[in-house]
Amino acid sequence: MRKSLFNKLTPAQFLHRHWQKKPLLARASLPQFESLVSRRDLMEMAQSADIESRLITRNGQRWQLAHGPFRKRDLAQLPARNWTLLVQGVNHVLPQAQELLAQFDFIPYARLDDLMVSYAPPGGGVGPHFDSYDVFLLQGMGRRRWQISRQRDLALVENAPLKILRRFRAVQEWTLAPGDMLYLPPQCAHDGIAIDECITHSVGFRAPSAQDLCGRFLEYLQDHLQVTGRYADSQLKPTRQPAHIAPQLAQGLLRLLRQASWNQADMLRFIGIDLSTPKSHVTFAPPQRPLSVANFARTTKQHGLRLAPQSILLYDDRAFYLNGERFVAPAAVCAVARRFADQRSLAPAVIPRAAQDMLYAWYRSGYLEPAR
Repeated sequence: MRKSLFNKLTPAQFLHRHWQKKPLLARASLPQFESLVSRRDLMEMAQSADIESRLITRNGQRWQLAHGPFRKRDLAQLPARNWTLLVQGVNHVLPQAQELLAQFDFIPYARLDDLMVSYAPPGGGVGPHFDSYDVFLLQGMGRRRWQISRQRDLALVENAPLKILRRFRAVQEWTLAPGDMLYLPPQCAHDGIAIDECITHSVGFRAPSAQDLCGRFLEYLQDHLQVTGRYADSQLKPTRQPAHIAPQLAQGLLRLLRQASWNQADMLRFIGIDLSTPKSHVTFAPPQRPLSVANFARTTKQHGLRLAPQSILLYDDRAFYLNGERFVAPAAVCAVARRFADQRSLAPAVIPRAAQDMLYAWYRSGYLEPAR
């Protein structure tokens, strides 16, 4: 059994006492942990157009925000203090990041957002703020001082490029060293400042707002609703008020609009598709020289399979959802596919023929790869 991330608390105890309720500081959560990446690695990632990155600088009370990709010479000219480089989705480009995320697999993958890694010299930070989601802050190289507050006043500084709290009142303070971890629930005000050169790993868990979720559902319906008919008024009479929307006209259009209905099955289908859809900037690279079906089967038997780092594979009681696509698998395939989804890998073994066809199609799309 692996060591608990929360010292003496089991995952169940953590969820019961702290998840979405109150912060938790876990000293030596991952002993001997240094960092998955170096400053140089992050600088190189921030120069890529395929990776989301931000640079935040502070000069007194003035903040500046810039979005990547950045030029190498601009990063080389940064001052010795008071800036932070943040790189999103490191788990999409760094396979070993999946091992870190696997430490949190007691929380549904559908809630997982990504792994963000930040580098900061002394004085670097992003200002006092709050997040609308749960986050685990794991300290890698160096030390960072964290202050948190229980305040309900979440007013922001006007016209600032960042969401900086106007009045931050710290009530607790800790200095995190390599391997220490701080959990913060949504809306918990906090401020982290680098004491010396440091790297922080942020594991974020998304929680969509009702507004965003409903908006995406209506967009989904636009592509999936099938309604028939067209407005007609063969008994139209002459009018002296051509700007008036007459009751007959309104009722005729209402009859058409009432066809735009949906049921629970439609909503559940949307939920699976929406939760498994990667962010808009994520792309997949099909193999340049794909294996044949026979070679793919032999490779699977010898080495096993793993999901591509950016793939999201989920399932419910009726179907599987991979990267925004829905699949209804034969009964003989479901056990293998569920194990693949839960573990994000398959050990070397002979895969049932029906599953082999499905997995080979996913391989050709770049959604999975041989584990070698």
